[in-house]
Amino acid sequence: MFLEQGIKPENKFWKYLLGSVVIISASVFGQFPLYLAVQYETLINKKPHPENDKMLMKMFDSNLTLFLVMTSFAFALAGVYYVVRHMHHQSILSVTTSRKKADIKRVLFSFFLWTGFSVLSFLIVYLQSPENFILNFKPIPFLILVVIGTLMIPIQTSTEEYVFRGYLMQGFANLAKNKWFPLLMTSLIFGSLHWFNPEVGKMGNIIMIYYIGTGFFLGIITLMDEGMELALGFHAANNLIGALLVTSDWTVFQTYSLFIDKSEPSAGFDVILPVIVIYPILLFIFSKKYNWTNWKEKLTGNIKETDDEVTEFLNLN
Repeated sequence: MFLEQGIKPENKFWKYLLGSVVIISASVFGQFPLYLAVQYETLINKKPHPENDKMLMKMFDSNLTLFLVMTSFAFALAGVYYVVRHMHHQSILSVTTSRKKADIKRVLFSFFLWTGFSVLSFLIVYLQSPENFILNFKPIPFLILVVIGTLMIPIQTSTEEYVFRGYLMQGFANLAKNKWFPLLMTSLIFGSLHWFNPEVGKMGNIIMIYYIGTGFFLGIITLMDEGMELALGFHAANNLIGALLVTSDWTVFQTYSLFIDKSEPSAGFDVILPVIVIYPILLFIFSKKYNWTNWKEKLTGNIKETDDEVTEFLNLN
């Protein structure tokens, strides 16, 4: 039912391509505050102009950098709202869930479940090799990080979920009229966009298994649960807890996290462990809690178009 809510004769695939351009343009426009900050530092404070992303990330205090970078996602989210409402004439609810309203309890359950997994995983690694970590607790900067992270990181993760598990998943469903193709394409695109992350350069291409596998996991729980509340909660917990708990000098963001990982990164079984072990455990937990059935049909079946009156109701409410 979730994908079917976006199936309309006028929702040609070219509209989704055009809508994607609008969303990307909004995101680029949202980088203007960062651009102004860079110009101020180079022209007024005479700092050297950053020649790469690593220099850019180190140009400002890490809390300010996080806020400036996250701002572009707020603009992109506004872009999502615009294209959904005014180009596709759908409600935001119709690209969020098939339920009558978004289930906040699902979001929170997923958030705290993955928070627990993340903290437990870190504790296990820390207890095995405490020499690889430095306590980095700085009360004031950390509290500022908590505020900025709590406000801005869910905007970032929600934007990505609305683009991939909401907007584009329904877009590919309009194109293919089945469920496996949207799941495949959104997962591959989501994972591939992480290709230029510094983690890939440090750990090798094998880490793409994790990124693409995470895309598949988020797509599966969206299709099985007929809505993306669980994906919203998981993604927010993954990025927020990561930013607050531990950082290193080779990750995308360096933050005032509680710990700094000073170990040399390497790609081994730990990279694919979440994909082949942890994610299946989470799928089992979700399936039991929310009584998921008919997996094959929900993940690979053909799209059944909704009745015109039902579609009209869903899109206007």
